[in-house]
Amino acid sequence: MGVDYYNILKVNRNASDDDLKKSYKRLAMIWHPDKNPASKRPEAENKFKQISEAYDVLSDPLKRQIYDLYGEEALKSGQFPPPPSSAASSSSSAAAAAARNFHNHNRQQHPNTSFRFNPRDAADIYAEIFGSEAGAGGRSTSKAYRDGFFRTSNGTTSGEFSGGNASRSGAYRKANAVENVLPCSLEELYKGVKKKMKISRDVCDASGRVRTVEEILTVEIKPGWKKGTKITFPEKGNQEFGVIPADLIFVVDEKPHALYKREGNDLIVNQELTLLEALTGKTLDLTTLDGRNLLFPLTDIIKPGAEVVIPNEGMPISKEPGKKGNLKIKFDVKYPSRLTAEQKSDLRRVLGGVQ
Repeated sequence: MGVDYYNILKVNRNASDDDLKKSYKRLAMIWHPDKNPASKRPEAENKFKQISEAYDVLSDPLKRQIYDLYGEEALKSGQFPPPPSSAASSSSSAAAAAARNFHNHNRQQHPNTSFRFNPRDAADIYAEIFGSEAGAGGRSTSKAYRDGFFRTSNGTTSGEFSGGNASRSGAYRKANAVENVLPCSLEELYKGVKKKMKISRDVCDASGRVRTVEEILTVEIKPGWKKGTKITFPEKGNQEFGVIPADLIFVVDEKPHALYKREGNDLIVNQELTLLEALTGKTLDLTTLDGRNLLFPLTDIIKPGAEVVIPNEGMPISKEPGKKGNLKIKFDVKYPSRLTAEQKSDLRRVLGGVQ
């Protein structure tokens, strides 16, 4: 017979209409896709579709009669043997009599055509049994799985699925984007870098079967990118049956640096000088983020809180290739905690006339 609708609906072959409805309501509440977590949704969608189809067939006297006599294949194809001849009618079985009754009924209802199996939408069955839930504006928005589609009972498509990918026609639902922090060193953001990211995600085929796949994504960090920059890989998130996969987004984060601090396109260096160095000068030796040695002589007297700006030695400006921000050196002058009487005398002598 193929599919056993009685077993799917958990009823016996003599089940009444009330028995069918009670069993459908109980199972639909368990397996409705909207009542199951994402991890269980593919299984729930398959079960819900099977339950709906079983109820559709068994609650319809004509469909049930064909199914009982000839099975699922005959029901769906419309191809089944003719009823027994009248000569054999006196000794025919109850099944044969039922077959004759069906054919007589079918000729009356469809005199010019053969029987065609027209399954009802799962959403319509669900709404009929439970009643539609009122949505915004009083519209009916009861949602259920319908032949590979998620539709609301007012006819709006909320998500279509075909061959493992959601349809791009009409309205559809897409899973919320998934964001992951991508830590980058200041050197990487200065020079640019390609990072290989291994991801693992769930995908499902047209039948709803889920499998886990691994993939290597290449994330290209451009020179000068800032914290908060987002790199999007469309539809690389987990896939649910009937829903467009989520976009996978990497969000650039900046690791702290031992020497430099970034402010926009500028780099900041805090440099401590002794009082002697602030007064007499010093040559600074800085290692840049791309590994160069930057020598910068201090020839003027440096006052506490002073700032020296070196143009074009900051971060690359991503939107203006070839240009960079500034390097700002902020000075803190360290004063001696105490002086001897002799040192004070020497300072008075040396600096006494300095203004």
